[in-house]
Amino acid sequence: MQEAAERAAHASDITMGEYVRRLVDADLRRRFAPATTPNRVEEHLLSPLRVRLAHDFACATSWPDLNARLAAKGYALREAGGGLALHAHPEGTRLCKASELGHSYGALMRRYGAPFPGHAHRHLVDRWLKTTSPPPGCPDDGDDDDFDVIEEL
Repeated sequence: MQEAAERAAHASDITMGEYVRRLVDADLRRRFAPATTPNRVEEHLLSPLRVRLAHDFACATSWPDLNARLAAKGYALREAGGGLALHAHPEGTRLCKASELGHSYGALMRRYGAPFPGHAHRHLVDRWLKTTSPPPGCPDDGDDDDFDVIEEL
C-alpha cells in the first residue's frame, strides 16, 4: 500500500507527506461536511415561498383546486422523479421540490385520495393510498370503547 501511495504522490509531483495530508483532508471534509442535496434550495429562498403558498396548500381540497390556486399566483406543480416540484408558471423555471415547502407528494396524495394527475410513478399509489387492515389475530370489532375509563370516587 505504501508503494502505491508513493507512486501516486510522485505522479502528482508532491511529497508523500503532502499526499497523506490531502487524503486526510478529503476524508474529513467528506465525513463532516453538511449533507445537502445538490439541487436543494437555500432556506432563505424557501421561506417566502412557504409563506406565500401556505394558505393555498392548507385550503385546497383537490388536485385541481390546488393547481388553480397555484396558477393564480404564478406557480405550477409538476412531476419530479417520485415527487413533485414547484415551477414558475408559465415560464416553467423549477423553483423547489414540494417537499421542501413542507408538502410531500405522499402526504398530498393521501390528503386528496388520488395521485397527481398524469404522474408516471403509479407504484406509489399502492404504497401511499393502500388501506390497512388489522394485523392477523387482531380483528377490528368496531368497538370504540377500548380507551374509555371509568373512575369511581
